[in-house]
Amino acid sequence: MNKTLITAALIFTAFAAKAQQTTTNNMTPDDAQKWQDPEYSYHHDWPNIRKYQDENSKLPPPAPGENRIIFMGNSITEFWKGLDSSYFSSTRISRGISGQTTPQMLVRFREDVINLKPTLVVILAGINDIAQNTGPIKPEETYGNIVSMVELARAEHIKVVISSILPANHFPWRPAIDPTEKVIAINKMLKDYADANHIVYLDYYSAMVDDKKGLPPNLSGDGVHPNLAGYKVMEPLADKAIAEALKRKH
Repeated sequence: MNKTLITAALIFTAFAAKAQQTTTNNMTPDDAQKWQDPEYSYHHDWPNIRKYQDENSKLPPPAPGENRIIFMGNSITEFWKGLDSSYFSSTRISRGISGQTTPQMLVRFREDVINLKPTLVVILAGINDIAQNTGPIKPEETYGNIVSMVELARAEHIKVVISSILPANHFPWRPAIDPTEKVIAINKMLKDYADANHIVYLDYYSAMVDDKKGLPPNLSGDGVHPNLAGYKVMEPLADKAIAEALKRKH
């Protein structure tokens, strides 16, 4: 990535984080009540930087020799910790936010990843873009946002694992959208990029897809989010990818 673009992106994410910090530090009781309204929160903190602000501020720097790993994602990452908290620890940290799209994750990437000084970040993103949670977006734009997160991480000497999007052939909350082929297309772009740039690609899709190109009922209750059995399929795959990425020089 061009150094000027990296600098511009870092300045932008830092500015967004600083603006949000100023807002929350001067919050009145009335303001706090307003933040309970999802609509208000969406319009005043679009990337939801404030979600992990307190946790991030209390997190100490990594200990010498510690391999801190951040799982960056959406509801699939957030719910993972809720369903199987034993998979996470003080060195395996979830920074998933339900409903988020890649542009939102890119904006909060400095606050929730770079500033925490991890050794490695596992990025799992893209399904909510296809669902148009924050509006229409092309597959190439989703891919570009994920690549931007990867390049920002590597600029900070953070190792990366790029995860495939999990299979899905419908959205319960967007029944008019068929995600099947876009999931496949974005995954191909991500794998090609990972292979060309010597980055570990974590292929959840192939291990979880059924004959209808979706997430089977035994691994999910709604066809999008894994259940505990689904996460138990994902965990050894993630462990293997993390171990491989940690062995690499960059």
